[in-house]
Amino acid sequence: MNRFLWGVATSAFQLEGSPYADWTSWDDVLNGKPDVTNHYALYKQDLLLLKDLGVNAYRFSVEWSRIQPRENAWDHRAIDHYREIVDILLENGIEPMVTLHHFTHPLWFAKRYPWHEDVSVGKFLRFVEKVVPALKGVRYWITFNEPYVLVLAGYFEGCTPPGIRNSSLGIRALRNILVSHAHAYSLIHGEHPADSRVSVAHNMAALAPWHRWNPFDTLLARIAKYFYNHSLLDAFLTGILRITFPFKKETAIEVPIRNTLDYFGVNYYTRVHMRFNPFRKMGVEMRHRDIDGGGLTDMGWEVYPKGLEKVLRYASKLNVPLIITENGIATRDCQKKIHYMRRHVDVVEKCIRDGIDVRGYFYWSLIDNYEWLQGLDARFGLYRVDFKTLERIPTNAAAYYSYLIKSRSSGLAEN
Repeated sequence: MNRFLWGVATSAFQLEGSPYADWTSWDDVLNGKPDVTNHYALYKQDLLLLKDLGVNAYRFSVEWSRIQPRENAWDHRAIDHYREIVDILLENGIEPMVTLHHFTHPLWFAKRYPWHEDVSVGKFLRFVEKVVPALKGVRYWITFNEPYVLVLAGYFEGCTPPGIRNSSLGIRALRNILVSHAHAYSLIHGEHPADSRVSVAHNMAALAPWHRWNPFDTLLARIAKYFYNHSLLDAFLTGILRITFPFKKETAIEVPIRNTLDYFGVNYYTRVHMRFNPFRKMGVEMRHRDIDGGGLTDMGWEVYPKGLEKVLRYASKLNVPLIITENGIATRDCQKKIHYMRRHVDVVEKCIRDGIDVRGYFYWSLIDNYEWLQGLDARFGLYRVDFKTLERIPTNAAAYYSYLIKSRSSGLAEN
C-alpha cells in the first residue's frame, strides 16, 4: 500500500527572504519587508501548524543564497537550520519533500554565472553536493521548481532576474537547467541510493483559444500547449527538447534527461486563453476569462478544476507516479478557498478512479507569503499572516483542509 501524500507547499524565499539573493534587490516591496513572514526565525512555530492541519507531507525549499552567501563561503548554520526542519518533520511522521531551486539565486551567481553560461551547471552542482548529504532522511527531492516559468520570465519577458530579453540566451539557460537536473539526479541517487525519489515541479496550465472559430487563436493555443505543457514531458521521454514559437522555426536540443524522473511534480492553478493580436510580441495575447462560472482569483486567474484532469492525463504518458506539488488560490474569501480545494481534490479522486497514478496533493500554501512581483497581497495561505504583527491566524480553510484529509484519505490510500 502506498501512503497518499497530503501536504502543503512553501518556498524558503517567499517566507523568509534573504539578504544575499538576487530577488532581494529586484522588488521594492522587499525593502520594507526583507524578512517577509520572518519564517527563518519562527520556523518551529510554523511547523507546529502542520500537525494542526494533519498533513503527512511538507514541501519546502532550501535557500541557496543563505547556504552559500558568497562564491567560496558556506554558512553551515544555514545548513543546520534546514537539517533541523527535516528532523522535526521526521520526528512528527511528516514526509519532507525538499526543493533545491525555487527561483532565487545567490547574488554572486546571478552576476557572474547566470544560467545561459555553461559554467552555471558546475556552480549549482557544488551547492547540491553540499546540501544533499546534510539532509539525511529526505526521500522526495525536487531539483527545480517550474524551470519554464524561470526562463520565460527571466529571459523572454525580462520581468524577473536576470532581466534579459533574449530568447536565444533563454533556450541556452533552459538547456543548462535541465543538464543540472540530470547531474543532480545522479548525485542524489549516489548519496541516497535506496529510496530517493527525484523530480522537477512543472507548472502546467489549461490552454485554450480565445475564439474557437478563429484559426489563429486555435493555432496559438495548440503551439502554446505543446511548448508550455508538453515539450518538457517529451524531452524526459526522448532526450530531445523541441521548442516551437509562433511563426518561428522549431529548435531541437539534446538534453541528457531520459530516465531521470522517479515521479513527476505537477503545479496547476488555472486556465489561460490565447488570442492572436498582431500588435503583441509574437502575435500572442494571453488572458483569463470566467467562462464556466468558476470565478476569478484575487490575481485575476480563472478557477478551472477540469484543467487539472487534462494536464494529469497528459502527464501520465511519462509512466511514473504523479504528485500535485502545488495547487492553490489567492483569495481573502475562505469560502472560495474551500470550494477551490474541494473541487480540485474531486478531480484528483476521479483521475485515480480512472487509473491515473496520482500519489499526492500539496496545497499552496501553508501561510500567506510573498508572491513574485505581486507583493504581500496575494493571500494563498491556509493561515492568514498579519504582516504588521506577524501573527499567524487560522482560517476556516485550514479547518476544512484538515477535514478533507480525514474524510478522503481512506479512498486515496491504495492508488
